[in-house]
Amino acid sequence: MKLHDGIDERLRAFIEAQHLFFVATAPLAADGHVNLSPKGLPGTFAVLGEHEVAYLDLTGSGSETVAHLRENGRITVMFCAFEGPPNIVRLHGTGRHVPLGEAEFDSYRGLFADHPGARGVVVIDVERVSDSCGYAVPFMSHDRDRDLLTRWAGNRGDDGLATYRATKNATSIDGLPALDPPSTPAPS
Repeated sequence: MKLHDGIDERLRAFIEAQHLFFVATAPLAADGHVNLSPKGLPGTFAVLGEHEVAYLDLTGSGSETVAHLRENGRITVMFCAFEGPPNIVRLHGTGRHVPLGEAEFDSYRGLFADHPGARGVVVIDVERVSDSCGYAVPFMSHDRDRDLLTRWAGNRGDDGLATYRATKNATSIDGLPALDPPSTPAPS
């Protein structure tokens, strides 16, 4: 394993070439569930600088990452080379979730491809950057991206997605608060 001062150009190129990355978070409770989520639609990850990255958070079946970030902020992102020379890059840091609809979300939105299921952006202050051999990671080829999540979100529409997030993404499996319910304008 090699530690790096930050995300240099070589690591940035490696990160940007990967089709898949993994996000790991955990609650503070010793009996809480550690979460490990695969991510990977094109245009959903951005290197913002040597010590900052972000990814587009898409509506899904859970909201563990959001809940853990709200509770303690700890996060690790991992990239593996499934093609070419073996390598594993890990970014350890502190993250925060910027919800859809906030002005800050809009400031990041242009960094990512347009996906109808976007529910926020996860911004990570990277405190530790390392890479290691990856000798045991298998070779796998990327055939194509799945479009199921994009089609699913597109078919639900904005109102359907808001309802889904309010019912399915409000808390983690351990009961931690995750996504806040959408605010409704006060009657005039």
